[in-house]
Amino acid sequence: MELLTTNNVWMMICTALVYFMHLGFAFLEIGLTRQKNTINILFRNIFIITVGLLLYCIVGFNLMYPGVFNGIPGVLGFAGFGLDAPLTATGTLDLAYNTGYTYWTDFLFQGMFAATAATIVSGAVAERMKIGPFLIFTIIYVGLVYPIAGSWKWGGGFLDELGFYDFAGSTLVHSVGGWAALVAVCLLGARIGKFKNGKIQAIPGHNIPLATAGVLILWLGWFGFNGGSVLSAEPGATSLVLVTTCLAAAAGGVVSVLVSTLIYKNLDLTMFLNGILGGLVGITAGADIMSPTDAVLIGSIAGAIIVFAVSLIDKLKLDDPVGAIAVHLVCGIWGTLAVGVFGAKAGWDQFASQLIGIAAYAAICAGSTYIIIYTLKKTIGIRVSEKEELEGLDLHEHGTKAYYDFRLNEH
Repeated sequence: MELLTTNNVWMMICTALVYFMHLGFAFLEIGLTRQKNTINILFRNIFIITVGLLLYCIVGFNLMYPGVFNGIPGVLGFAGFGLDAPLTATGTLDLAYNTGYTYWTDFLFQGMFAATAATIVSGAVAERMKIGPFLIFTIIYVGLVYPIAGSWKWGGGFLDELGFYDFAGSTLVHSVGGWAALVAVCLLGARIGKFKNGKIQAIPGHNIPLATAGVLILWLGWFGFNGGSVLSAEPGATSLVLVTTCLAAAAGGVVSVLVSTLIYKNLDLTMFLNGILGGLVGITAGADIMSPTDAVLIGSIAGAIIVFAVSLIDKLKLDDPVGAIAVHLVCGIWGTLAVGVFGAKAGWDQFASQLIGIAAYAAICAGSTYIIIYTLKKTIGIRVSEKEELEGLDLHEHGTKAYYDFRLNEH
């Protein structure tokens, strides 16, 4: 019981850290976009975590872990409305249903992961997507798509049996959000003024200090994201995961700024920040099976990838205000493949399993997102009007501003 209590306390701390990451996402997104859309972005982020947790309680938890929680095999197994708590032989609640932590802590920890996927999409479609269609998409994607896709690996599904490995979600969380972001951006189109006469126009964010704070909060939150995925407080395993996570983040940031400086001849802070995030995403699939040297190499490659991925996305005339596709999709793919290249599972067979997993998640995530958003586009529309976009979504969709100049009220 003492060991269970220790493990459970650690898992609850990690849950709190993953929850704290949503503040980091919010800060990063509003910092890298214009102030006239601040409330709109914050509203979406708050909606994602609140509704996401409710959806995970109502349906997602049981969809994602069918073999564990309700005894029905298969991807679509689902035996009731809400959480089906495991019972002991006497009919009482089995709070210690595994050796790591309690049933309720498990639900809350996994629920925080579920909300993250839609948050990735929020940043990519910022400043021009109608809030109504986005909320509808979030409900369907978090409520159904994420848990079904997650069951393929973490629920003991066919990818788990195949040997596909994703420790904490380079694919299951980050690429799941990244594929959706890519499809959404393609269907939505670029912001007004982003591309003029075939040339890329920078649209600076309004608060880079806030974006920087967001990245530092996300880095801190990753202690819980990866550290909690050990599913216990075992000292050796958790310590290794935290070390590899931090080293990959540091390497990703340093290499991204070095590469971007060599190419563009300026010290770009936003590239530095996205390099850190790219390193974090890259190490997430194999943080528990990598050496410190492996982690530095994985993070370094992710940092270089970020620079070229951001450039490629711009050249393809895809408008991603916060770099979500480059960070979460491209580096998520890299981190997943890295499991077959570095660490304890390196080898051709593992690499092939990783490729199959990536392809499977690309199919379900990109396919479902296209169906959902294309349907919304053809029915209620997904893009705000030109006037609304130019004047800001805060005024037109929320009737207020995030920042008021109180000097205007002085007499």
